[in-house]
Amino acid sequence: MNQPTQSLPPARDVRVSHAPPQPAPDTDGIWYASYAPGVPHEIDVTQYASIVQLFDECTQKYRERVAYVSIGADLTYGELARKANAFASWLQGIGVKPGERVAIMLPNTFQYPVALFGTLKAGAVVVNVNPLYTVRELAHQLKDSGAQTLVVFENFARTVEDALPGTRVQNIVITALGDLLADGLNVKGRCINALMKHVKKLVPAYRLPQAIRLREALTLGARRASAPVPVNPTDVAFLQYTGGTTGVAKGAMLTHRNIIANVLQAKAWSERELDGDIETVLTPLPLYHIYSLTLNAMIFMLLGGRNILIANPRDTKRVMKIIRHETFTGITAVNTLYNAFLDNEEFCKRDFSKLKLAMAGGMAMQKAVAERFKAVTGVPIIEGYGLTECSPIVTMNPVDLKHRRDFDGSIGLPAPSTAVRFRKDDGSWADIGEAGELCVKGPQVMKGYWNRPDETAKVLDDAGWLATGDIGIMDKLGYIRLIDRKKDMILVSGFNVYPNEIEDVIAMHPDVREVAAIGVPDLAQGERVKVFVVRRSASLTEAQVIEHCRKNLTAYKVPRLVEFRDDLPQTNVGKILRRELRDQELAKQKPA
Repeated sequence: MNQPTQSLPPARDVRVSHAPPQPAPDTDGIWYASYAPGVPHEIDVTQYASIVQLFDECTQKYRERVAYVSIGADLTYGELARKANAFASWLQGIGVKPGERVAIMLPNTFQYPVALFGTLKAGAVVVNVNPLYTVRELAHQLKDSGAQTLVVFENFARTVEDALPGTRVQNIVITALGDLLADGLNVKGRCINALMKHVKKLVPAYRLPQAIRLREALTLGARRASAPVPVNPTDVAFLQYTGGTTGVAKGAMLTHRNIIANVLQAKAWSERELDGDIETVLTPLPLYHIYSLTLNAMIFMLLGGRNILIANPRDTKRVMKIIRHETFTGITAVNTLYNAFLDNEEFCKRDFSKLKLAMAGGMAMQKAVAERFKAVTGVPIIEGYGLTECSPIVTMNPVDLKHRRDFDGSIGLPAPSTAVRFRKDDGSWADIGEAGELCVKGPQVMKGYWNRPDETAKVLDDAGWLATGDIGIMDKLGYIRLIDRKKDMILVSGFNVYPNEIEDVIAMHPDVREVAAIGVPDLAQGERVKVFVVRRSASLTEAQVIEHCRKNLTAYKVPRLVEFRDDLPQTNVGKILRRELRDQELAKQKPA
């Protein structure tokens, strides 16, 4: 347990210059004129020294309020603080040192915030892990992060058992769905655990003799006083691994200051729309994902809000049952999730009179889905843009009623204290109306990739500009529109074709549920467009899809190939994996 921990390389050690210094373009700061009244240009990043300070202040201030709701049970801020302190004490008791990595492999349940804030209070670094990882994916992340402690749901303990060889994991904490629903006898929780294990058979047999149950760890931790750990703003709080859809997953080092900055940026952007009531947010996206982690767990904590936790958002019928008697003022989701909800009759018949904010990110929002959502709820979807390396928020559309715009595909304006530029292929900065790779500079930008100075140098230059890999354009008001991912661009006879545009057009067809577009090799044109479609109506034909595209796209953008599927490969948060579809197509073309 007391093995030396790996050092955290400072950002300056891993940045290299991508190009000679260039004069600032005329685009700098033009977006401020489009800010809603009262939104500051800059935020004070020194307001909180750490996430721990923010947590202690909020849990004390709102101690009587409900922080989380799960399976019909409540967890107050006061109870959350007590349990998180107990977990921090237990970690210290087993020898976890500041800077050591603690992997958390949990879905949206009470256990997640308890483990999350307990780990941070112990001065350790949180390594968020997708519970649905395969053995290979889990083994890579555990080895790469050097995590020595792991908290996991027993449903996934078998995967842990198989992934352990070659890792540094010594301490394992096991928990089950009903464990923290109540203190004392917790009859409801014990019944739920028995149902999951013995009736639904959702807990595969496993052997982890070194493991301890979370309830026992909390009991032990509560018996000893924890020692306060000094935490600096530049200390790493999270190793937040990228999705790995473009190669081997890398751990973005997000510091306490990175997260605090992003939380304060979002608060400054939206607080005039919040009237002081207790805000309730529906949380279907996993809290281990950076989008939900910052927006739902952190920002709504700062507001003293109430999170309705959804453990499995893909089970739409179950979700509707959970929220049947709930009223929420906010929701965060991705395009595919909004689409699934809108296909549910019960959701469309809900009372949305209390809904204030519907936020979207993680993938491009399709116009057809956004328009359906507004027609059903009366509330427009506010689209923003972010990425793991930026904690994640970079841009946001206005949220106040006077300045909200109907959905037009824009990802909004740069957040306070955030600079955005667009780098052209020749390395120079683009002007208004010119396309280029979106680059970001601000206090929310990561420290670098964990133990990967070479990969860090590819995206982060010595001036602090992060190259996102997204191609975008800014208009004269400072609003930004993404054209597409740089690597997803399709080249047809020398013309650039962007999958987002094709997908947006096809999604407008009433008989289309989901769509993905990729480029496949073509001897004559270099590449041709192929689309994968999930039908809403079985009567939809390939000819109808192509004819619809011909009415809305220039000839070289029209798909030449259409394949119907029952579903499309997606990440755990519902982002369609174009890369997986492309790899499947390339595999078909390889000689036998």
